[in-house]
Amino acid sequence: MDTNGIPSRLRAADTDRERVVSLIQAAGGEGRLTLEEVEERLGTVYSTKYTDELAALTADLPKPVPKRRLVAFGHPAVRIHLAVAVVLSVLLIVRWTASGTPFFWPAMPMFWLAMSVLVHARVRGARRRFEPEEGFAVA
Repeated sequence: MDTNGIPSRLRAADTDRERVVSLIQAAGGEGRLTLEEVEERLGTVYSTKYTDELAALTADLPKPVPKRRLVAFGHPAVRIHLAVAVVLSVLLIVRWTASGTPFFWPAMPMFWLAMSVLVHARVRGARRRFEPEEGFAVA
C-alpha cells in the first residue's frame, strides 16, 4: 500500500487483458512479433493478475496511434456561419407560419443556407489539411 491507502499494484480486469490481447495480435499481424512470440505473450496475458505485468508485455511494441476525429464544424467561423443559418431558417419558418401560405416556400432558401454552411466547412477543412510546413504543403 502507498501513503494514500491505494494498493500499489492493481488487479487486471478482463477488459485490460482484452486490450493487451488486441495490441499483441495487431503487432503479430504487422509482423512485429513471430507466431511463437504471439502465442507466448497471449498465454502470459491470460495468466497475469496485475496491470503492471500486462504493461510489461507490450513495452517493446509501438503505442497505437489514436484515430483522428473528423471535426466538420470545428472552426469558429464555420460555427458562427451555422448559427446565422439556423437563426435565418427559424425566421423564415416563422414568417411562413404567419403568412398562412399553404406551400412551404422556406425550403429553397433553407437549402441554399445549408449548402453555404457545408461548402464553408469543406473549405476550412481543406485549408487545415494543407497548411504549409517549412515551405512544403502537407497532405
